[in-house]
Amino acid sequence: MMAPAQLPLLVQLLRAPACVSGWSLKQWDLMLRQAVSANLTASVWSQLDGAGLLDVVPAAARRHLDWAHCLALRHGRAVRWEVRQIAEALAPLGLPLLLLKGAAYVMAGLEAGQGRLFSDIDILVPKERINEVESRLLLKGWMSGHHDPYDQRYYREWMHELPPMEHVKRETMIDVHHAILPPTARAHPDSRLLRAAAVAAAGQDCALVLQTLAPVDMVLHSATHLFFDGEFDHGLRDIVDLDRLLRRFGADESFWLALTPRALELGLQRPLFYALRYASWLLDSPVPAAVMAAAAQAGSPNPGLLALMDGLFGRALLPGHPSCGDGASAFARFSLYVRGNWLRMPPLMLARHLFHKAFISPKVAVGKV
Repeated sequence: MMAPAQLPLLVQLLRAPACVSGWSLKQWDLMLRQAVSANLTASVWSQLDGAGLLDVVPAAARRHLDWAHCLALRHGRAVRWEVRQIAEALAPLGLPLLLLKGAAYVMAGLEAGQGRLFSDIDILVPKERINEVESRLLLKGWMSGHHDPYDQRYYREWMHELPPMEHVKRETMIDVHHAILPPTARAHPDSRLLRAAAVAAAGQDCALVLQTLAPVDMVLHSATHLFFDGEFDHGLRDIVDLDRLLRRFGADESFWLALTPRALELGLQRPLFYALRYASWLLDSPVPAAVMAAAAQAGSPNPGLLALMDGLFGRALLPGHPSCGDGASAFARFSLYVRGNWLRMPPLMLARHLFHKAFISPKVAVGKV
């Protein structure tokens, strides 16, 4: 993996914002291009603002950052309003509204939500109540856009969520989960344990109680989402999430003491190890040595596999901008795409699924046109 001085300018800024002092306009231009490719421009504004460095940004670059910041503020207001609509829609069910990922960060007022842009709101509900949740959302205008019978079966039988639902007027998206991984995946974290440990989100003003995952579970979910996935378009953004969560929750020593044992309880020790390893490497996340050692003992692969994963993740987690890659970057992303699917489905199901999506679904779509 690269030494810190060899990392892309965007990553250097996120690691140590003070490095921007003395940057040339050419460097600012390249960093902004990298930030756009990683969907992190507004997060750069937040990072510089937190470090008191906005005034050193050249005027031309500052205009781009200020625009991104305004967009993020507007996005945050829209998320809060949309969460209220979801809460009101589900109020008759008497379920707490348990938010995941970006919406959870925003509604809990966490640093990970500052400048974070995302396309949908994710919620976690009990599997036995998921049909009721879907019915309430349908009544309030959210509809599934996946009408292909195969897609419907794929989501409802094999996945950990309903088909994505889009509001017919506002075009906002909601993903309704009953677990954080598909039932066909290699790991099977118990959703009941996650829901039982959930905590109230601060500053709520909705008809329902808003909840987020407990701090340890929030980190583990973020790690699982990243390292069980096969697409790394937002890989660096997810590492930024992890870094900010670790810095926020790590101020409490009990968080570190509980992290590895909880990962073992949920069967998520491998994604935790990867999360701590690559957040420390990329963003210098302040992980205590004892915690890193415990996570390595619990979840590290063998040395040969670890060297391979370092080569793959060391490329795929960088921004997708041409300045951040090398001749092996495309291969690394493709390899991790295959790995992500392999982790989420057994071989026969995966082969059948890929065959259907490659050869049958396109014909069905053409027939409907």
